Amino acid sequence: MKKVIIIIGACTFMMACSSRKGGEKQAQLEKLKKQEAEISEQIKTLEKEISAEGKKGDSSKVKMVAITALETQPFKHFIEIQGKVDAIENINVSPKMAGLVTKIFVKEGDVVRAGQVLAEMDDQVIRQSIEEVKSAWTLANTIYEKQKSLWDQKIGSEVQYLSAKNQKEGLEKKQATLEEQLDMTKIKAPFSGTVDLVSLRVGQSVMPGLPSVRVVNLSKLKAKADVAEAYASKVKVGNDVVVVFPDLNKEIKATISFVGTVIDPLNRTFTVEVKLEGNVPDYHPNMITVLKIIDYKNENSLVVPINVVQNSEEGKYVFIAADDNGKLVAKKKLVNVGLTYNGDTEISSGLNKADKVITQGYQDLNEGELLKF
Repeated sequence: MKKVIIIIGACTFMMACSSRKGGEKQAQLEKLKKQEAEISEQIKTLEKEISAEGKKGDSSKVKMVAITALETQPFKHFIEIQGKVDAIENINVSPKMAGLVTKIFVKEGDVVRAGQVLAEMDDQVIRQSIEEVKSAWTLANTIYEKQKSLWDQKIGSEVQYLSAKNQKEGLEKKQATLEEQLDMTKIKAPFSGTVDLVSLRVGQSVMPGLPSVRVVNLSKLKAKADVAEAYASKVKVGNDVVVVFPDLNKEIKATISFVGTVIDPLNRTFTVEVKLEGNVPDYHPNMITVLKIIDYKNENSLVVPINVVQNSEEGKYVFIAADDNGKLVAKKKLVNVGLTYNGDTEISSGLNKADKVITQGYQDLNEGELLKF
């Protein structure tokens, strides 16, 4: 009995100890939960303070930019096309009749004058024919003189007189024809210039249409190019043009002297020509040129770099620097643009003279941001 009582007492003591330990853990848990709530509240407070400070910092942030004050200035738009130099007087002379070349009087590089004989063909047969006609004419003329003398004295018949006259005049016309044929055996320069190429050889048979001697007048040169038909209404005679010689690192100002009226059906272009200064030793036929034809110009334009014009759902815009209560801030202005050339674009509306356009630092810029330059 005594043992049973001892066992029951031990169990009761153990249960009491266990109950006491459970209460301590519960208290500890409650304490930690309370600390967690306090820490969470502190975190929220700090987050709000940090957010407020961040916004305050953004509003006081100053962005460095570069600014250009707008002024009216000339603006020109060019049509750029590749062309070449050509001689106004540039021809490959060919003989007027078939024959055998017997003499060549010029070589490449010779300067010739208009009408100068460049080469001759065999004319032996024609010369013999002329001599025969001359002999026949001498006899015919003697007979004519005698018949005329008799006719003036009312001697002889009129038929004899007219027959002698016709014979003489017929031989004179035949001789003139042979003289023209003799002249056709000579190849002559059609104008003054420089011999660029001699394609003839002594003993060579030639015929009309076969190139023989190229003569170029370097004092009369032009630049010519083919322009797309889309510009047919814009390109006119008298338009200003800048002729660029890439190989000479040179450009000159001129005007269009000729505009073709027919559109080439193959490449849909028309020809334009510009007269060049004569006797310039650096200019050579077939030299590459670039014609920059002015198709639009405005002496009083507002011009900005094309890269400062940005796009939005509202349209094109640029940033300008504006005064806001004594502070310089970014302001967005919608604009309408005109033509663009060589990195510049014309502003047709939306900006005013003296507006301060932001030309550097406009990337990622927001309206209302403080600026510094």
